[in-house]
Amino acid sequence: MALVVNRKPLTFWEKLYLPAIIGGFKVTMRHAWRTLFEGKKVTMEYPEQKWTLPEGYRGAPYLVRDQEGNTKCVSCQLCEFVCPPKAIRITPPGPAGITADRPNAEKMPEEFEINFLRCIYCGLCQEVCPEEAIFLQKDYSITGLTRQELVYNKEKLLALGGVSPGIQKWKHKAEEAKEQETFPVKV
Repeated sequence: MALVVNRKPLTFWEKLYLPAIIGGFKVTMRHAWRTLFEGKKVTMEYPEQKWTLPEGYRGAPYLVRDQEGNTKCVSCQLCEFVCPPKAIRITPPGPAGITADRPNAEKMPEEFEINFLRCIYCGLCQEVCPEEAIFLQKDYSITGLTRQELVYNKEKLLALGGVSPGIQKWKHKAEEAKEQETFPVKV
């Protein structure tokens, strides 16, 4: 059984579309008046002017260094495992990867790449990082001419990330170990 909808026939003026044309002309003239004479700007000159981003904005993830210039990443690979689109790739070094300047650090990443063509800017990598080595910057214009330009390696991520003012966990543990050696606790 079909449902029949009774529609009111169009009047002569509605068939001419004249009211719709006049209404569109009024909107256009109102917009032109506000732009030209009232001084309301409706466009932004992008490279010189940037948007103010909201407080909870999640931008691109970058690696950070500590105050001594060392990378904070210890290649635990949690960020790689939690990344939904698999945009992060970490290559941990072999057994000889432990450095003398940070003896308590398990391992430093040999390679660390983030593919920004795949990244969905969810922020899970920052949340899961136990060393606070990944931070989200307030970037919204990541561009490149080729696909390879949008795959950032460890050096580029560290250069863009900068220095983190956080806690130097490994330095404190090394100092505590030295104090224990020089001042043994008597029981």
